[in-house]
Amino acid sequence: MYAIISTGGKQAKVSEGDVLSVELIKDTGNVTYTPLLIVQDDGSVIADPAKLEKATVSAEVLGESAGQKIDIFKYKNKTGYRRRIGHRQKYTTIKVTGIKTPGGKKKAAKSSKDAKAKEDTEAAKAAKAAKAAKAKKDTEAAKAKKDTEAAKAKKDTEAAKVSDEAGNQEA
Repeated sequence: MYAIISTGGKQAKVSEGDVLSVELIKDTGNVTYTPLLIVQDDGSVIADPAKLEKATVSAEVLGESAGQKIDIFKYKNKTGYRRRIGHRQKYTTIKVTGIKTPGGKKKAAKSSKDAKAKEDTEAAKAAKAAKAAKAKKDTEAAKAKKDTEAAKAKKDTEAAKVSDEAGNQEA
């Protein structure tokens, strides 16, 4: 199961146990986020805002860090204007401890239907792969036939050219 959360004006895809760096937050200890989207293990998606208000993504703050140094150098020709400054963005490292979804009882009823649907899709994928393999084999056979015909035609034209040259030398 994974969720999409929004923090610091950016969105991140998280699942339980992930460690990620987000824009600096002042909280210490535990933080909670309201997810924008949840995709469960069985493939079902929760995108309804009413259901997502009840869902939470909890995370533990591990610490703070600074990003890579960015050097800024401003220069204007022939004026003596030079400015040199730098910047390091501050980040908070968090570890996702859990994703809670509303209404867990409905998942079990759908799981048997989803299993059948997955089996059907897997069978369809296998059939499609077999069809693609056959088409590839037919394409390769047609290409080989075309190559042999081209080689035969080239050989015939070369033979004709040689006979023409022989005829020209006798005359």
